[in-house]
Amino acid sequence: MANAINLSTAGIHLYYAVEETAGTRPTTKSAYTDLKGIKSTPSLNPSPEALETTSLNETEYKTYIDGLKDLGGALEFTWNLTQALVDAWDTLMTAYEEAKTAGKATWFLIDIPGIDEGFYFTGNPSDMGVPETAVNSVLETTNYITPTSAPIKAAKPTAE
Repeated sequence: MANAINLSTAGIHLYYAVEETAGTRPTTKSAYTDLKGIKSTPSLNPSPEALETTSLNETEYKTYIDGLKDLGGALEFTWNLTQALVDAWDTLMTAYEEAKTAGKATWFLIDIPGIDEGFYFTGNPSDMGVPETAVNSVLETTNYITPTSAPIKAAKPTAE
């Protein structure tokens, strides 16, 4: 029987890895880089669009079938803004640009402790901009990754 313990968001990590072989998701832990300090991730669980199939025979209710799911374009990930994040994001952007030139994808992994599998998707990160600021507040930033594949659930990376 699966573990029925309720989980916390504590310990969630966002990792990225560039394909070594085009079209193949990296599977070893050493291939992934931890984007430390993430504060929030977007939902990768959108509802499917409802496509109406109602015929003239219906007299009370409309009928539907599931359509496509829409992740909504660029996904928002939130961090406290630190120099370490700026440096890590710059490194990600360099790796992404080199991978793109070589015809390879950049994979992202949301790793949730207590869940046996990881949640993966390929995506295009956007350059970091200047965040909104306000008096007497923590300086946060939202960075964006546009998904280029549907999210998948698969085994977490293994040691070498």
